[in-house]
Amino acid sequence: MAAVVLGAIMMQLDATMTNIAYNTLLSEFHTSLLTLQWIGTGYLLSMTVVMALSGWALDRYGGRAMWTFCITMFLAGSVLCGIAWSAESLIVFRVIQGLGAGMVLPLGMALLATAAGPDRLGRAMGVMGVPAALGPVLGPVAGGFLVSDLGWRWIFFINVPICVAAIVVAWRVMPTDRSAHRAPLDVLGLLLLSPACAVLVYGLTEAGRYGGFTDPRAALPLAAGVVLLGGFVVHALRLRGEPILDLRLLRMRSFLSSSLVLFLAGVALFGAGALLPLYFQQARGYGAMGAGLLLIPQGIGMGVSLFLSGRLSERFSPRTLVLVGLTLTIAGGLVLTQLDAHTGEFLVGAALLLSGGGIGAVMAPAMTAALRDIKGGDIPRASAANRILMQLGASFGSAVLLIALQDNLNQLAAAANPDAAGAYAHAFWWLVAFAAAAVPFAFAMPGRTRARQLLH
Repeated sequence: MAAVVLGAIMMQLDATMTNIAYNTLLSEFHTSLLTLQWIGTGYLLSMTVVMALSGWALDRYGGRAMWTFCITMFLAGSVLCGIAWSAESLIVFRVIQGLGAGMVLPLGMALLATAAGPDRLGRAMGVMGVPAALGPVLGPVAGGFLVSDLGWRWIFFINVPICVAAIVVAWRVMPTDRSAHRAPLDVLGLLLLSPACAVLVYGLTEAGRYGGFTDPRAALPLAAGVVLLGGFVVHALRLRGEPILDLRLLRMRSFLSSSLVLFLAGVALFGAGALLPLYFQQARGYGAMGAGLLLIPQGIGMGVSLFLSGRLSERFSPRTLVLVGLTLTIAGGLVLTQLDAHTGEFLVGAALLLSGGGIGAVMAPAMTAALRDIKGGDIPRASAANRILMQLGASFGSAVLLIALQDNLNQLAAAANPDAAGAYAHAFWWLVAFAAAAVPFAFAMPGRTRARQLLH
């Protein structure tokens, strides 16, 4: 658990800290924001490209070897980013970073699930959610401190000691076992699935940037992604061997329903994560550091609920815990739909505590339920599938809420209404809608705890 959390939290912090440095990088490299956006987009795309490989690589080379390789590549990319001399060189080095980071979370999930076994799976998945809770909270605060006091290069150099610690711990405690069943790499499947996920994420990013799915800069990559994804589905269903991502796992009700809940939870979590810092800075006038501090209640709520849900998963069914979590998320989201320019910080903090607690209560039980009926040898590919769905959900959520926000801002501008807070309030209705859309899938999740199933 320590080894996995060290690696995973580093990836989450790196993404949020880099966002804080954009304004500084604009003046440092004398470039445009459109060019600078590729620092984040290139990182995200390279992560998405390699995610599908994690299951095959874990079977082929073993947990410790692959984990160490990924962390080492991320370390090399971090050092290169820290010495970048132009916006273009920084974009290239961020791609290298992303290639290392892409497999870390699915590998960590698979390693923890295999080591924990069915009886402790809930606690293990609760641990996997800790980095997701801490990243959005600590990232802006740590990034603001590093950029203002030490310089932007230190948001990358700070990764070096954490990477070294993660490698040392992994070398001491991670298993070296390789799977006895090592299927050959599904090259065609990889050539279809990885580009499909990458162009879908790119299209969603462009949709959020240009304010709509119909803009050609978003519609064309999205269409290409759908075509490639359809080609992969046909290939995977017809392949006699083992595809890079086994779609037959979707026949299991627990895996399918839980994966759809995780997709929609990713939409709600990362959609809110895209809007909240902007709300505090644009509608309320806070700086980057102040906005980061005001997001702390959301992280606290997620952290507490992840800890509790991991333990309660042994006593209550995943369905029950997820439904409670969705109820809290919807309640917190409804408060956010009432924001205005004068909403008190205490009320906003309470809403974030509530919604963060709800998302945390959804994530751990849903990840547990998704893997609980999977055979040991299929866990790496199942965890990769889950991570891909969550990544697509995160990109989709950010795009939809940013498009809704831009549309609301345009309407306010046309009506000569200066209340930007109202635009954010209307956009948060989408968060409520996505959380509500997850409820029917939650009812399809397993209704009994693993321990009760074993007793029967």
